Amino acid sequence: MNLPAVDLGIMAEHLSTHEGVINKLKMYYVSVHNPTLKKLLEIHIKTLRNHVAVMLALIDPDRNTKVHLPDMENLHSKMVTGNLSEYEKDITLEGRATAKLMGTDNFNSALLMKDANVQNVHFKMSHQDISMQMMYGRLLKEMNAEFVPKASKEMQQLTLQKFYHVLNE
Repeated sequence: MNLPAVDLGIMAEHLSTHEGVINKLKMYYVSVHNPTLKKLLEIHIKTLRNHVAVMLALIDPDRNTKVHLPDMENLHSKMVTGNLSEYEKDITLEGRATAKLMGTDNFNSALLMKDANVQNVHFKMSHQDISMQMMYGRLLKEMNAEFVPKASKEMQQLTLQKFYHVLNE
């Protein structure tokens, strides 16, 4: 199957990004002790390897069938155990940021792609990346390792009043 050149170019760029990120996550994996973070890194690496396998299948010029993205494993809440060292907290923040950036990149790339199968797979990869971002975020929350400021009730009320008229226009 001949791909549009734009799809091939985008996937070639993604493949080199995936290679670097997988190698970074493998280095993190061997350096952490927290079992939950270790499992999360394992899931992330496996998910990205699935993305690589799917992109290679999409690129194969002898392919004549539709390519499907395998479902990703999920980190269950009951798996959250132990504490995060400062180093592990930094790795968790980095993993979340990486998943967020890759999710955004896959989504934006899918909007540019021309082949329907390639485009659909990249939307699904984006969803998996965002799911990874959420799992890292859940770990940070469970470990009380992140500060998230909250808006005051008064500020929320002012914002509500300011824009409520939009419903009636």
